[in-house]
Amino acid sequence: MLKSLSRAVGAAVRLSTASASTARAPPLASPTLCAPISASSRPFTRTLWVMTSSGASSGYRPKLFSSKVVKSSVSCGCGGLHTEGDKAFGVFLSDEIKEEMKIQKSKNLPKMSGGWELEKNGTEAKLVRNIAGEKITVTFNINNSIPPNFEEEADQAQQKPAEDEPEIVSTPNFVVEVTKQAAKQHSLVFDCHYPEDEVGRGEEEEESDIFAIREVSFQPEGDVEWKETAYTLNTDSLDWALYDHLMDFLADRGVDNTFADELMELSTAMEHQEYIGFLENLGGFVRCN
Repeated sequence: MLKSLSRAVGAAVRLSTASASTARAPPLASPTLCAPISASSRPFTRTLWVMTSSGASSGYRPKLFSSKVVKSSVSCGCGGLHTEGDKAFGVFLSDEIKEEMKIQKSKNLPKMSGGWELEKNGTEAKLVRNIAGEKITVTFNINNSIPPNFEEEADQAQQKPAEDEPEIVSTPNFVVEVTKQAAKQHSLVFDCHYPEDEVGRGEEEEESDIFAIREVSFQPEGDVEWKETAYTLNTDSLDWALYDHLMDFLADRGVDNTFADELMELSTAMEHQEYIGFLENLGGFVRCN
C-alpha cells in the first residue's frame, strides 16, 4: 500500500516538472537579434547614413560628403560665378603680367640671320630659305620647350642675388626639311634637338655642337605627318664619320651652331609672348571681360 502511494506521488511530481519545463522553453521560430553584450564583445554601431538621417522611416538619404561651407559669390551680367577667390586670382594675374612685361626684352621677335623668312601660326613657327635650287624648311613648336630641370635650378637660385638667377630659355625640337628641284617627290628630313648635356664629337674640335640629329629619313615633300613606313635612320648607333657628314650637310645649308643659337633666342621670345598672352586671356576669363 505504501509502495503504491509512493509511486503515485513520484509520477505526479515528474508530470508537474515536465509541464513547467515545457512552459519555460523559448520558441524555435527565430533566434533573438539582440544578444546580451559581454565586456569583451564589440558594441553595436550604426552605419554613417543612419546616424546622419532623420530616421529610417523618413525616406531621406543624406549626402555623406556634402560640405556645409558655402563661399560668398557674386553674379554679374555674364551669368558666370565670381567668388572672392576669383577676385584674388585676378589681382594676382594682373601683377604677374606687369612683372613679365618688365622683363620682356622686346615686343618684336628677333630676326634670323642668313635670309630666313619666318612664318608663324600660333605656337608653331616655320623658317624657310632658298639657296641654289634647294629649299630648306625648319619647323618647330614652342609648346613644352622649357627644359624640365629649370624648376630645380630656379629653386637653387632663390638664395642667390636677382642678377644671378637663371634665365628661362626655350630649346624646342626642330625638323629640317631639304628639298631639291631634281628630286621633288621626296625630301631629306632631319629630326633635331638640343641635348641637355652637350659633349663634343672630337678632341680636336674647338667648339661642340649645341644641337644634335636624332633621326634622318626620306619623306614625301611637304607632308606634315612623319610616315612611319619610311625607313628612318637613328643616330644613336651611327658611325661617327657618317654623323659628321650629316652635320656638315646641314651646316652648308645654314643650319649650324649660329642658326641653333638664334633659333633658341627666337623660340624664347615667342614662348614669352605666348605666356603673357595666355596670362591676359586667363585674367579676362576669370574676370569675365
